[in-house]
Amino acid sequence: MTHAFSANVFSGLTGVVIAFQLALVAGAPWGALTQGGRVTGQLPLTARALALFSTALLALFIYLVRTRAHSVSPVRFRRAIWVVVLYCALGIIANAATSSPAERILWLPVVTMMFLASLHVARRPERAALTEAV
Repeated sequence: MTHAFSANVFSGLTGVVIAFQLALVAGAPWGALTQGGRVTGQLPLTARALALFSTALLALFIYLVRTRAHSVSPVRFRRAIWVVVLYCALGIIANAATSSPAERILWLPVVTMMFLASLHVARRPERAALTEAV
């Protein structure tokens, strides 16, 4: 499996999460599927603000993963990718521990795949970057 493929998997899955978060911001009644499932129906404004922040953070993560996978990345990207991996690892823990069965069933597989894809990209040797860039 190439690093570019892993970046595409990460981007696709993260794009789904971003679309979900934007739907929550717009008022979709899916509160039970996020933030621990504490809210049924539409999220309150503060929770929608958190979903909007999450959207921006996830878009940044796509940029970091794609940059690391597709180019000889500057040192800051080689280090920043590990923030993405850690975020996804924490997401696995949070989704495994949630009291919402629906949230666990839906998001645990997604965040696990995001973790594996980002880890694969993060572990990419710089030599591979030179080979794949050519």
